[in-house]
Amino acid sequence: MDKQTFWKLIETARAEAGEDPDAVAEHASALLAALPAAEIRAAQQVLWDLLAESYRSPLWAAAYVINGGCSDDGFDYFRGWLLMRGEAAYAAALADPDSLAAHPAVREAAEEGLELWDEEALSIAWTAHETATGHPLPADSFTLSYPPLDPAWDFDFDDTAETTARLPRLSALFAE
Repeated sequence: MDKQTFWKLIETARAEAGEDPDAVAEHASALLAALPAAEIRAAQQVLWDLLAESYRSPLWAAAYVINGGCSDDGFDYFRGWLLMRGEAAYAAALADPDSLAAHPAVREAAEEGLELWDEEALSIAWTAHETATGHPLPADSFTLSYPPLDPAWDFDFDDTAETTARLPRLSALFAE
């Protein structure tokens, strides 16, 4: 499994499940469970590679604005939500986190006071492996190494002046 195949799997799951990220994760797990165990393990590595790739301070700041705060785990779950939105949404958010202000789900979250996160997205390969083999995903199925965070973004995300300067569209959308 490579990134391109992983993204195709997510798009297929989205086509079947609609916009609910938990349902997308459930469908993605079911699709993975139909593959050989080696492919499921490879999907887990791709998932963690994408999580590492998206481990960026500007995206964390965006998640903080959107969710009204964002812990370490919360950032993982936010990125899980983002993965279930598909490759285009993921790539756009990495290129410009402030562009999330135009995403329909983000706009709805602002209107309805919702938080955007999906813990289930992080375990799609674990669930698929157990379904397919009856055994947990082996611990050595993946490695995870997060890059260092950007020191230029090392500020308190509660600093609304700084956050507004860096993420003006999201800050305006979520202004109280």
